[in-house]
Amino acid sequence: MVDVSRVQKELTECNRDSDISGVSIALHDGGSSITHLTGTIAGPRDSPYEGGTFRIDIRLPGGYPFEPPKMQFITKVWHPNISSQNGAICLDILKDQWSPALTLKTALLSLQALLSAPAPDDPQDAVVAQQYLRDKATFVSTARYWTEAFAKSDSTGMEEKVQKLVEMGFPEDMVRSALLSVNGDENMALEKLCSG
Repeated sequence: MVDVSRVQKELTECNRDSDISGVSIALHDGGSSITHLTGTIAGPRDSPYEGGTFRIDIRLPGGYPFEPPKMQFITKVWHPNISSQNGAICLDILKDQWSPALTLKTALLSLQALLSAPAPDDPQDAVVAQQYLRDKATFVSTARYWTEAFAKSDSTGMEEKVQKLVEMGFPEDMVRSALLSVNGDENMALEKLCSG
């Protein structure tokens, strides 16, 4: 069984200084399950991911904190250690180097550090790793492009979408979480709100 009080404490701890750390965690899609969470990471400064906001799907196994959380990028990212196809992550602390002393916040901070310092010799995505090793300039411009395309929600456009959907009679908090969960796609958010 997941230690619910520990997870609640971790969420509070993580979100307390999210402006400074650049990481935060919320219940997945505003749901009620403490074992399905969504983490958010700000793209690190001086990296091709700067200015982006990356969302991570977090699932806590029954043995958490003695087993590592299962994490996967929801936001598409161009990085040697993250699958460009499905967001799978290659990071030792999410596998055999996990320790119960670690927290969800330390895991998210480690992912943020991984964005700054790729490890192409232990890749999750061989194509990206090859590009990183052979043609760093192209890697950097591709990673920047993906950050622009997938990790930056144009805030003015986002507010207009929120307004439109709220005018249709949906509560603002539900609208925001629906838009976030589909990377700002207004039509998909509307489908989600109608089916929910």
